[in-house]
Formats: sequence, structure tokens, C-alpha cells
Amino acid sequence: MDNSVELALQKQDCFQTAKLQLGYSLNNQQTFTKWISQYEKLLRHIIIGFEAKPAIQEELFQEIALNIWRALPSFRADAAVKTFIARIAHNVLATHVAKSVKTIKTEQSSDEPSHNDEQQCEQPTPYQSLDQNQRQQKLAQAIRQLKLEQQQVITLALEGMSYQEIADVLVISTNLVGVRLQRAKAALMQLLEAA
Repeated sequence: MDNSVELALQKQDCFQTAKLQLGYSLNNQQTFTKWISQYEKLLRHIIIGFEAKPAIQEELFQEIALNIWRALPSFRADAAVKTFIARIAHNVLATHVAKSVKTIKTEQSSDEPSHNDEQQCEQPTPYQSLDQNQRQQKLAQAIRQLKLEQQQVITLALEGMSYQEIADVLVISTNLVGVRLQRAKAALMQLLEAA
């Protein structure tokens, strides 16, 4: 009889432990789902500013989402959720750009075929023939030609982030945000006028 009581208590403890663990997991999952739903558009705009190819854009989105999931338990609410998510996205994208630059430097002989491929991708589909889509495409292409620090500030500024929010994401001063943003705008204007 003592064994059956002990067994019942052990089962109850196991259920309580499983319930607590499952509750924590469901809470994280709900938070993650809410954040991804709420900030998907922001993330996709940031990604487009760094990568032109849709397949790679999707891979980057998935990588960013995975990094957000991993970082979720460490979120301390000392910054806004938007800032937290944007910082993770920019860390992933900065790594992506650095790898791409390294790859381009080691494969300089294959530069011409990739340029031809790029020209083929620029042919607009019927849906892209709308004036607004063409302007957005030109803007995104020009942004991708900027230096990394300029890409970062202009992309976040276009998403409506304040200087302070951009400074928090990039871990720089607000004055430096202003300087980089002015330089990015000037470089962007030159690129758009030349196009």
C-alpha cells in the first residue's frame, strides 16, 4: 500500500513538472509567434535592403527567426521588442554581408556571369511594372550598393525608427546615427541620380 501511495505521488510530481515545463514552452512559443507576426513586415523590409535574391531573402528570414527564438529567453525588456528584433536581424545580415564580400573577393573571376544573371533578374514581371514597385526596386538596389553602416541606418530610418532606436539597435551614439544617415542619404541620392 505504501508503494502505491509513493507511486501516485511520483506520478503527480511528474505531471506537475511536465505541466510547468510545457507552460514555459507554450509561453515562449506564443510570444515568439506574436513577435514574428507583428514584426514580419519590418524584418522583410530590412532583409530586402541587404539581399536581392528572393530565395536567399527567405533563408535569411528563417535564420533571423531562429535566432529570435534562441534569444527569447534572454530578453530582459530593457529595450523595446522592436529594437531587440531589429538588432538580431542586423547581426544576422551583417554576418551575411561579410560572408558575401569574402566570397566575392575569392571568386573575382566569376564576377561577369553573376552580373549577367543580375540583369536577367531585373526584368520586371507584369506585377512589377507598376510605377511604385519600380521605384521601390530601384531604391532597394541602390541601398544594397551602400556601405554596410550606411545600409543599416538608412534601412532602419526607412522603417520609421527614431535616432535613439537606431542607436540602440546598432550600439552606437545618436550623433553617429545622424552622421551616418546624412552620408547614406547623400550617397543614395548620387546612386539614384546616376540610375
